[in-house]
Amino acid sequence: MDIPEDLSAAAEFHGHLCPGLTIGYRATREALDRIGVSRAYDEELVCEVENDSCSVDAVQFLAGCTFGKGNLVYRDHGKQVFTFASRRRPGKAIRVSLKADALPSSSEVVDPSRRREMAMERLLTAPVEELFSIAEVDYEPPAEAEIRVSLPCEECGEPTMETRLVEKGGRRLCIPCSQALG
Repeated sequence: MDIPEDLSAAAEFHGHLCPGLTIGYRATREALDRIGVSRAYDEELVCEVENDSCSVDAVQFLAGCTFGKGNLVYRDHGKQVFTFASRRRPGKAIRVSLKADALPSSSEVVDPSRRREMAMERLLTAPVEELFSIAEVDYEPPAEAEIRVSLPCEECGEPTMETRLVEKGGRRLCIPCSQALG
């Protein structure tokens, strides 16, 4: 299999080459091409992901969308779906969703290592339209990241973002301490 150089670099970042990373690679490449951007320097590009699998590492590596910059949004839906939006094009985004029949199923190929090999080959060679449903959708990106003041939790003393402190019994507590105290 011929592995693109940027996918190899993403695999180095991720730790290994796998079908999940390759799903994110193909989805991200397609979305960036359609939006007409290469990579986020800061927060000008936003990606909302609907899973927390290997595929998201490809998004971070290739698109420059990260939790630290506030331009990677996680929705725990368990789906290989990626919505990319450019803040330069407000109100619109590209939604890329893995098709149900994109990869070989366990009923087609029983041997897991053979299934993985077949999945990688298909992900790298199939036309993108066979792998993903792609649509332009209405989308309002989240507000740009703000730096918030941190204050000490009045139980454990750890600095906590002021907007995440919970008022309980007249004390300002971090979420874990507020839950532990019932």
